[in-house]
Amino acid sequence: MPLIMPIRDLRKTSEISELAHTKQEPIFITKNGYSDLVVMSAEFYERFARIHKIDQAICEAEEEVAAGADTMDMDVAMERLDKKYYG
Repeated sequence: MPLIMPIRDLRKTSEISELAHTKQEPIFITKNGYSDLVVMSAEFYERFARIHKIDQAICEAEEEVAAGADTMDMDVAMERLDKKYYG
């Protein structure tokens, strides 16, 4: 269940910080009953951003293949990566 708090509770900065670090999930802040802000710990944000970056790269690769980009055998790709990064 998502954590939802009214904007007036933002005054409780220490409590919100502790909650964000303990729960490790976003806290949705509402204003006049509507979603307004999202607060999260820096650790959660970094993990979220990393996952999003990977998902975005996969999506772009799938779009390239759908548009007719050449594919590569995995063994060839691994060989090239080994050569590039390990000599």
